[in-house]
Amino acid sequence: METWIERLLFASRWLLAPIYLGLSLALLALGIKFFQEAYHVLSHIWAMKETDMVLTILSMIDLVLVAGLVIMVMFSGYENFVSQIDVEGKEREISWLGKLDAGTLKLKVAASIVAISSIHLLKVFMDLSEVPNDKLLWYVVMHLTFVVSAVLMGMLDRLSFASHRHQKL
Repeated sequence: METWIERLLFASRWLLAPIYLGLSLALLALGIKFFQEAYHVLSHIWAMKETDMVLTILSMIDLVLVAGLVIMVMFSGYENFVSQIDVEGKEREISWLGKLDAGTLKLKVAASIVAISSIHLLKVFMDLSEVPNDKLLWYVVMHLTFVVSAVLMGMLDRLSFASHRHQKL
């Protein structure tokens, strides 16, 4: 009975596979939105004000950062919790694949959130005349919360788990 339960629990990890595959749909949506923004910039390049163009390009960078985050979560999550990804040929190999454990992935997610938050804050600063002071204060507080959280997560990871990772490599 115990063996049967353990095999069932072990096999249940495959329930995550469709979820990771579903993230590829989010990646597709991000790609569509990116090219929509690129089309908007290129079709209005002569009439667009410089600040509007910079804000749109920052939005595009934001989409790229989120897309990279989705890729990291898809690949490393699948590798950590479901099965190893077998890729033919060295040219198709991703250098970090198989090296991100759940703790490292959390740190990368936190760093990506800080980068995305920085871009949003920069967009707010570029349109400062339109933002009330109380909202600006909350934007800065939220960004600093993300920064402090990421730093604390990094420190906790270093104190708790870093020595275990170096032994595996």
